[in-house]
This record gives sequence, C-alpha cells and structure tokens, in this order.
Amino acid sequence: MTGVIVLGACAAWSLISAAAHGGRPEGALLAVLAVAAGYASGRITGALLPVAAPCAGALAGLGLAVAVPHLAAGPEAATPLGHAGATAALLTLAVGAACCAAWATPAPALRLALRLLAVGIAVTGAAVGSATGCAIGCAVLLCSLAVGRMRHRGLGIAGLALATALVTGTVWTVAGNVLPAGLTASLEGRLTPRRIQLWHDALHLTYRDPALGVGPGRFGELSPTAPQTLWPDGKPHSAPLQQAAEQGLVGVLLLAAAFCWVLHALWRSPRSTPVALTAGAALTGLAAIAAAGDALSFTTVSAGAGLLAGLATARPLGTDGPESDEDALVR
Repeated sequence: MTGVIVLGACAAWSLISAAAHGGRPEGALLAVLAVAAGYASGRITGALLPVAAPCAGALAGLGLAVAVPHLAAGPEAATPLGHAGATAALLTLAVGAACCAAWATPAPALRLALRLLAVGIAVTGAAVGSATGCAIGCAVLLCSLAVGRMRHRGLGIAGLALATALVTGTVWTVAGNVLPAGLTASLEGRLTPRRIQLWHDALHLTYRDPALGVGPGRFGELSPTAPQTLWPDGKPHSAPLQQAAEQGLVGVLLLAAAFCWVLHALWRSPRSTPVALTAGAALTGLAAIAAAGDALSFTTVSAGAGLLAGLATARPLGTDGPESDEDALVR
C-alpha cells in the first residue's frame, strides 16, 4: 500500500507540474508505470520461481546490454551524452539478480555457477566498453559476498541509504560550485565540462521555480547548454537534478521517497538477509549511476529496477514466515 501511494503521488505530481507550466509528463508517467509493472512481475515470479526468476532476469539484462544497439557503449555514447549509463545500469542490475539467485539456491554447485555468471556479467561490462558497469558490478558482487555473514540487515540498509545520500549530495555540490577548486577540476576531468554545465543549468532552472519546477520534459527548451551538445537529448544527465529542474523540490522529495520505500521493503522482506542486501546494493549502484547519468530515462532500466526489487521482496510459496531473526522482530 505504501508503494502504491508513493508511486501514485509521483505520477500525480508530474501531471500537476505539467499543468502549471505546459510540460510533457509522458516520460515520467511511463517510468512510474515501468517500475510498478516490474515490481509486480518480480513479486509474482519471485514467489513461484525464487531461483530461476532472478537467474532469467540476469540473463535478460545481460542480453539487453550486449545485443540492443541503442544501449551498447560506442562513439555515440561518449560522455556526457549517449547510452553508456543505461548499459552500466543494466549490467549492475544483472549482477545483482545473479547474486540474489545464488543466495536463494541451497545447492552449492548451482550457487557457484550463478556467482560465476555474476563475474561473467561484470567482465562483459569491460568487454562492451562500459567501465562503469564493470566497476559497479564488481562492487555489487563483493558486497553480496560480504553480507553472507550478516544476520541483521538494518545496519546494511542504513549504509546503503547513506551511500546514496553521499553520491547525490556530491552531485548537488558540484552543480552548485561549492567544492574546492582542486576537487572540482578533478571531477570535471572525469565527468566532462559539458556535463557539469548541464548540471549548472538544471540548478539555475530549479531556482526559477523551486516548488513546481519548469515542467516535465522542458529542460531541453530552457537550458542554454542542452542544444549545443553534439547529440542533444534535452536532459541534464542526473535524475535528482532533472527532477529538481522540471518538477521542483517536491519532485526530488518524491523521488527520494520512492527509493526509501524500496529500502524499507527490502528491510521488511521475507527473503533472507543476503538476498535483500544484495538487491539493495545493486539498486544503490543504480542510484549512483542515475545521479550522475541518464539511466532512468530508459524504460528497460526502470522496469529492471522494479523487477529486482520485486524479486527480493517476494515471499516464495511454501514459506509461512520470515527467514531471519530480524524479520521476526520487525514483524
């Protein structure tokens, strides 16, 4: 019920902001629909096939990242524009799904095979030119191995929330030019000056109307930098900054509420603690990619995020109660 309320509020606010400034809310509504559909599918398939469903999801994510031309890294995906962020996001989600499947199976041989699949997915990131996907995929794999001995997931969930807040806060400070000059120059070398300028434009548009924003889909019309890019797509390449510019601070709070709802659902999940924290690590990696890129503009990524969250919060058929001591205390 909490998820329905949060996603419903996200959809309703995009319509309100669009009505106030004549924006185009279709993209935001499609993203909300994709997350909801993915989450529902994950809850159903995760209950029926707790091992096979995340394994199939991992293979599907890998196939999309490699086979779909518009998601593969290449010359047109050069930073700050292109589809490299979506490729990295799909690889990250695929690694998370494979690791969740590994923790869900009781067979040691199958668990090893699934972890090798996760390693193969991370290595594939380097093969297709997605260094970010490879690095974050390896981080998710290491986190998944580390949480095997963790009995209480609350501290892990809090750590994931803190990591997301730190990444998002860093993006905002870069956009606001409040970091020391040396650190800003170092980040510009990695993020490219054009991406930083897009972030500056997003922050300036946020100041124009901090409550409602300028309207969904209008960043490209009002940003001085967006039309000058080599492959203009009308986006600032940062999910929180895009929400702030187009839907105001209320939109940012709703985006944060959606992520907090996912973390809360993982905390309350009847699945084992390693499964819940592995999915949380993958979704945190996705949040980091989206904070500094354009990953959430792709429907496949939004649906994949919802699917992984649904798989990690589904109650497998035949289980009558939570699988950990902490789950019993929470309930």
